[in-house]
Amino acid sequence: MLREPANARNRASETALSGGYRLAGEALALVYIGLIAAIASTTGAFYVLFPELGALAHDVFTRPRGTWAKAPLMLAITPPLTGALGICITRELPYGFVSVFAVVCGSMGLVLMLRSPIAPAISAGLLPLVLGVRSWWYPPGILLGTALLAILSIGWTRWLDDRAVAQSPRQAPDEIDDTIERSPADYRWLVPLLAFVMIATAMVQATGLRFILFPPLVVIGFEMFGHTEICPWAARPLSLPMACFLTASGGLILLRILGVNPATAALSMAWGVVVLRVFDLHVPPALAVALLPMVMDHPANIYPFSVGIGTLILTLWFLAWKVLLRQERRRKMTGGAAASAP
Repeated sequence: MLREPANARNRASETALSGGYRLAGEALALVYIGLIAAIASTTGAFYVLFPELGALAHDVFTRPRGTWAKAPLMLAITPPLTGALGICITRELPYGFVSVFAVVCGSMGLVLMLRSPIAPAISAGLLPLVLGVRSWWYPPGILLGTALLAILSIGWTRWLDDRAVAQSPRQAPDEIDDTIERSPADYRWLVPLLAFVMIATAMVQATGLRFILFPPLVVIGFEMFGHTEICPWAARPLSLPMACFLTASGGLILLRILGVNPATAALSMAWGVVVLRVFDLHVPPALAVALLPMVMDHPANIYPFSVGIGTLILTLWFLAWKVLLRQERRRKMTGGAAASAP
């Protein structure tokens, strides 16, 4: 059988998988999450099931030429490094403004310093503080999952390339997804993001609902504020909070019915995929919200509502920031026009 030239195969691999190959990629992601959950269950090391692995797995298996899939080394090492930072701070400081600010800034600093596109690593840093994890086995546990995912991702991409698999024609949306997953070039967006983190922490302190600032939320904010102009869900401000509320609810309900086991992990992630597909959102960190109850100690029924509240606050804050940016541009345009007038 004749094969396409290498450059044709590369062009075919530049966008998201479609049809049966996309379903195969999603199935592979579910099998992977089930395997990680089985390892966590067998060893008793629940932190091996780092919830953001769901987001990372779904993206690299369905978008084998996406930004995350093309950075296997960063995929493997960035979350364990931020996880180690999170353990250090959790062991030294109680939950509060100082510790949250230190973890979030430190984790983002590591991601930006490494020029890593793996923004979900920020969640790995915050997770120990939110859940009270103090074990030094946490970073190696994450490394086990991320290294395995990186190896599987390389093998999956090569297998597809060898078969010159045709991919989805949805080029423009996929380019947006790739751009959002890259590290931002301008750092002015850090101001509104860190302001939001402080607001959310204040809400946590006032209400006692720690999952108002659930770890994947900072990742979502990182992507939103870092790429403000192309954020795909900005035009639908209620879609993101509702999607996150539903993924959190489904994960909690499945945990209540089935208990902690690999099937629950796989079904929770599958539920998250369905919800995001219904809302037509590519927000990988939202998949982690469905898996988060798996690593929580006796998750309460308030969990989905905390997630919904936190995501709604982020969305409203983001929309307010966009309004401020538009007003600033108008002022600059008006000032420039006035300066050039005779």
